Amino acid sequence: MFTRLHRTVPVRLRRKVFTAVLAAAVVVPLSGSEVPAPAPIRPSGGPAEARYAAVRQGILAAGRMAAERGQARRAAALRAMAEPGRRFLFFDGRDGGRAAEVFGDLAGAERVAVLVPGSDTGLDTYGRLRAGALALHRELGGRAAVVAWLGYRTPGTLGAAVLTTGRADEAVPGLRAFVRELGAARVSLLCHSYGAVVCGRAAAGLGDVANIVLYGAPGTGTSGPLRTSAPVWAARAAGDWIAHVPHVRLPFLGLGLGVDPVSPSSGARVLAAGDGGHSDYLRPGSPFLRAVAAVVSGVDPGA
Repeated sequence: MFTRLHRTVPVRLRRKVFTAVLAAAVVVPLSGSEVPAPAPIRPSGGPAEARYAAVRQGILAAGRMAAERGQARRAAALRAMAEPGRRFLFFDGRDGGRAAEVFGDLAGAERVAVLVPGSDTGLDTYGRLRAGALALHRELGGRAAVVAWLGYRTPGTLGAAVLTTGRADEAVPGLRAFVRELGAARVSLLCHSYGAVVCGRAAAGLGDVANIVLYGAPGTGTSGPLRTSAPVWAARAAGDWIAHVPHVRLPFLGLGLGVDPVSPSSGARVLAAGDGGHSDYLRPGSPFLRAVAAVVSGVDPGA
């Protein structure tokens, strides 16, 4: 992982801190338990509204099963997701949950922003991802759409998986396929926290995307600049706790998440991010929200 401390703290101390983080990750179990859910409905082709309606039935079915099993919190979350007017391209309630929600007119959009979330994002915490997507869609306005893509099994912040690229590698095929499915629209990937590792690992096979933005990121998942022809942007807020986690890589253990995205060696152009915390990047009015909306819109945020 990375931080300004990497340049100022002695190597021995950084290793001790990293060891402590690893110990906590191994010892502290993930909270919560798996909630049973039916196999997902997988609509193919047809009008967008028919697809949204079919996926909504899958969400309702998962909600009923959760209620029958006494999982009141999950059942309430799924009832909210199935409210009229909400539009999902896919949904799977198993194994922590997968979903892709659309904000705006995806079919008519000239530009599409896809949000790729980081650790501890699942159906029970989905509201945070949705709030960011809504804020970005309002900021973009016009003929733009936003997709909140919860398309992989995210690691827990206090789990050993967050220290490796394993979950990111699992996510790569799905993210690449999803970007291809979006078709001709100019797609920008906005990758938060561990989601930046997902985007970094997927970059070489994403095709002609408009932008890749890595923010609040523990690394790129790579040892150098991303292998992509797309402009790469990076941001880290002054109050983001992730800056205090040592940027250490231990290849012999398979640990570490690659290059610091805001360092010169990443090759990324740095965006203004303000002084907010790790979950504040897409808050309404934030400097990063304004900057990234300009990037997605094809405007130079420094102009």
